[in-house]
Amino acid sequence: MADDRTDVQQFFTARAADWDSRFPDDAPAHAAAVAELGLRPGDAVLDAGCGTGRALPPLRAAVGPSGTVVGVDVTPAMLAAAVRAGRDGSGALLLADVARLPLRDGVLDAVFGAGLISHLPRPAEDLRELARVVRPGGQLALFHPIGRAALAARQGRRITDDDLRAEPNLRALLAGSGWRMVSYADEDDRFLALAVREARQD
Repeated sequence: MADDRTDVQQFFTARAADWDSRFPDDAPAHAAAVAELGLRPGDAVLDAGCGTGRALPPLRAAVGPSGTVVGVDVTPAMLAAAVRAGRDGSGALLLADVARLPLRDGVLDAVFGAGLISHLPRPAEDLRELARVVRPGGQLALFHPIGRAALAARQGRRITDDDLRAEPNLRALLAGSGWRMVSYADEDDRFLALAVREARQD
């Protein structure tokens, strides 16, 4: 796991300084995806793999001053960029791995993950860890500001059947990790899968 985490850190450390300037128009898409979570004032929400914290302001707006917003990222440089952008005012920032969250069981109402799923070294285990910290009935949003085909084209590659974010693959992955997918959208201008935390089986 340490090597996998180091790879992710190296990838994002190299891109942290100009991340926001490379994708300057993503804020409305983040806000629209946050709105789909249906958060209420006072809710507790985690931005998993928060990066430069672009989702933190809309998350804060959704849960209000009485709510709790936590952003977690494994890359110090990304968290530093979030602070430089002033987004630490919208939520607490924690340097942590989503595989080992420093949170108690069932304390969250929702998790938001932008661009998260393709960077999880062990997706099933990591999604189970996210499920651990969310109450039964709580929600998960897996988001990307562009869809799979557009992202593949940007990266100069083709979509393959084993793509983790393909609907049947993601549905099965979530189901095996404590989640039930409730909606799935893969369009040119967004990818958004919403899931609900299943009642605990233990």
